[in-house]
Formats: sequence, C-alpha cells, structure tokens
Amino acid sequence: MNASAENAIRHGEGAPVAHKVTLVEAVNLALAREMANDDSVVVLGEDIATNGGVFRATVGLKERFGYKRVMDTPLAENLIAGTAVGMATQGLKPVAEFQFMGFIYAGCEQIISHAARMRNRTRGRLHCPLVYRAPFGGGIHAPEHHSESTEALFAHVPGLRVVIPSSPQRAYGLLLAAIRNPDPVIFLEPKRIYRAVTQTVMDNGEALPLDTCFTLREGDDITLISWGASIMETLQAADRLAEQGVSAEVIDVATISPLDRETLLCSVAKTGRAVIVHEACRNGGVGAEVAASIAEGAFLDLQAPVVRVTGYDTVMPYYRNEQHYLPQVDDIVAAVEQVIAL
Repeated sequence: MNASAENAIRHGEGAPVAHKVTLVEAVNLALAREMANDDSVVVLGEDIATNGGVFRATVGLKERFGYKRVMDTPLAENLIAGTAVGMATQGLKPVAEFQFMGFIYAGCEQIISHAARMRNRTRGRLHCPLVYRAPFGGGIHAPEHHSESTEALFAHVPGLRVVIPSSPQRAYGLLLAAIRNPDPVIFLEPKRIYRAVTQTVMDNGEALPLDTCFTLREGDDITLISWGASIMETLQAADRLAEQGVSAEVIDVATISPLDRETLLCSVAKTGRAVIVHEACRNGGVGAEVAASIAEGAFLDLQAPVVRVTGYDTVMPYYRNEQHYLPQVDDIVAAVEQVIAL
C-alpha cells in the first residue's frame, strides 16, 4: 500500500483526500471510510486482522478499529458465512472475506439458504445487510481452486446481488454502496488486476450506483461488453480496433445481478453488433444471459449474431497454460472482425 493511503487508514483522516491507489488499496480505503462512518460495520475472515489478509486488503484496520470490529476467524467458511448472517440480522453490517472464491462453496448453505432468503422468509421483519468479499479469477499463477470464476452460480440466486469492480475507482464506490445496501451482496474482486493499474481515488465516502452498467468508451460500430479483469483486455482491444477504423463502445457490466439491461440494449440499438467477453467458462455463463437479453430486447437492431469470447468449459489449468485459457486481446479483436464482416 502506498504511504498516503496507509497513513489515511492508520490515522483516520476525515477530510476527503485524493489517493493514487491500486484496486486492492481502494478496497482498503472503502472499508476504512465506512467503518469510520458507521460503527455497525465489522470485518471478519481468515487472517484478515493481524496479518491484513492474503492480499493485504485489510491491512491497518485492526490497529485503527480494534479486534472487536476486525476479527480473525477459524479456517471455516461455513462458520464465516453463517456468523455474518447472524450479525446482519441483529443490527450489524458485516463484511466477511473468503480468502479465494474457490473456498466459498463451503459457505453456500448459509449464503443461499439463509442470507439470500432472510427478507422473504421473515416477510420483511429481518433483513441481511452484509457483504461477502472474495478475490476471484485467474492470472496470478495460482492453483485451480484459487482461480475460480464462478460468478454465474450466485447470479442465479434470487435475493443476492453480485457486484464485480474493474478499476480502483469502481472498487471504492461500489464497495461503499454494497456495504450500505440493505440486502446481501457478493462482492467479487478480480485479483489479476489488484495491482495492475493505479487511479486517483477521492476518499470522500461517495458511493457509485449498484445495478448499473458503466459505459467506459463511446462507439458507433460495435458494443463490447465485459466485467472484472477482462475489462483490461477489452479496452486494449478497443484501442487496437480504433487503429483499424472500428469504433467500439465498451461497457462494464459491474453488477451482473440484477442486470442493467436498459444500458446494454440502448448501446446495441446504436451499434447493431455486440461481443461479450468474460473469463468464466462459456456454458451457463453470465454472457449467455446478456446475449439472450440482447436477442429478446434488441433483435431487430442487430446486424449480426452476438458473439461470446470466454474461457473454456474446463477446470482452470495450472499456470503454464493459464494464458491459453483466459481471453486475450487477439481473441477479442478476431471476434469483432468476424462480427463486422457479417
């Protein structure tokens, strides 16, 4: 963490300060900001207090807020998920971390059967204002259980909101919004870009809207739709396409459930073409839902079929083959050239 951001965490500067931070540092800033603003926000997870987490996302929080609000847990994901549900129903706003998305499945009983259903089950008497954070995705030479991209599992569950930031600024604003949301949020952090870029983030406590796509680049010829780490390759592909005279609009979905279909349909109505990019496997991926939404809502605007550029329907390979699995800039450009030619 850079010195100015760490100083803000440790000493609790209240006035808005601009920090040049990475995505993981932006997560840390957002946690510290909301914990300072709201005493009901607590943080829990494996090795997140004393050690600051595997990726240092929670470094400095225990020193500032104390062990009663920043808690190390046993290595028990079901316990983490269930404890967060209990806390949330009794007036707290827990932010629970799973070390990697591949470890989250042990907590699915609590997440799906209890957190997601609490408001409905109690007819509004109880609700579950909690956030489950997890680093996810490949690209850091980790084993396969540390490289999962299974966001579609949670996007399918009613009662869960699934949010994926793609930059430091969006990580800060979306995490603030997730913590303030009255219902459970799965907040998936693309670890491949945890430290890939830095942005100036104003630590002012201003949240970004959930359930909204972000148009990162305007274009007229084709719509490129992505989220998470794949936004990086998608923007690079748009730059290369611009050199070829192709004007690509780039949309960051950000909240994959519920899906902001209006923004997607408006863009496709303008460009007439769409390519969807995600690193999760193709079968049953969120890209299929996006493609179906476009087919249902913008069919008459389409000048060519919607194309998906995705990972493969296999387990994420070990690091030597990792780049063969993840969508590359060349793959995106080739897909666009295919669509443009139709």
